Amino acid sequence: MSERKQDNSSTYEVIEVVGSSPRSSDDAIRNAIADVVRTVKHVDWFEVTECRGHVEGGSIAHFQVGLKVGFRVES
Repeated sequence: MSERKQDNSSTYEVIEVVGSSPRSSDDAIRNAIADVVRTVKHVDWFEVTECRGHVEGGSIAHFQVGLKVGFRVES
């Protein structure tokens, strides 16, 4: 197997998570990323894959946002 060239390219692993918040979809995203970076190193990006919510008594009770989160694989 050949050695990897030093050219600033990276390899990423992707995980899927769901963040939630009673306040907003933005807060749900921030909550999810804050939890992920506590246990995963080298987080570089995220992609929103879905957005949904929970309704109670005719009002929004909380927002749920699905994310794909990419982090660099250490070489």
